[in-house]
Amino acid sequence: MKMEKNKHQLISLQITDFLNETASSSPAPGGGSVSALAASLGSALTSMVCRLTIGKKKYADVQEEMEKVLIKSEELRAKFTAIIDEDTEAFSNVMAAFGLPKETDEQKGKRSEAIQEATKSATLVPLKLLALCAEAIALANIAAESGNQNSLSDAGVAALMIQAGSKGAELNIRINLESIQDQAFIVQIKKEMQVHTEKLNSIEKIIIARLKTKL
Repeated sequence: MKMEKNKHQLISLQITDFLNETASSSPAPGGGSVSALAASLGSALTSMVCRLTIGKKKYADVQEEMEKVLIKSEELRAKFTAIIDEDTEAFSNVMAAFGLPKETDEQKGKRSEAIQEATKSATLVPLKLLALCAEAIALANIAAESGNQNSLSDAGVAALMIQAGSKGAELNIRINLESIQDQAFIVQIKKEMQVHTEKLNSIEKIIIARLKTKL
């Protein structure tokens, strides 16, 4: 029997159950929730590198910096984790709008308006994810540069997972924009998206270059 998607349900699932639910015929959880999960894993790895650095005599000079990165990384991990469910909830709201009655012209108008508003809201969720990914990859970069170099590959994987989450967020934004009629909204979202993606791509190049040099 297909489980109902209640608030905060996905993040309470065991890994195998989450994977089975994702692989099922239900459209949710979908790419948005998986993207948020990828980003949360990336932040978790950044936190790990910080913890493997803090308290080590060799890295005493960067301990304060790593402690700050750890706090921020854990904050972001919590936000990413929350988006796993938030994205599915937003999708459910869009589907609920499509399910509104459309027998009369008035009903059709209200339904169309509800669909547009729900789709806009659903677009803001991956946009938030994208913005948070830009913050998170900057932390992964600090971890790669100043953190325990025995965990340099972990910092690299952190960056790649965060970038994967951001790419997924971008795809979800773009597909939602295809259904939105508000041109001013579309222009604004694309501007914000470009700012975040440029930052993400720039930092990713720095991290990958460092990995190729040291590993």
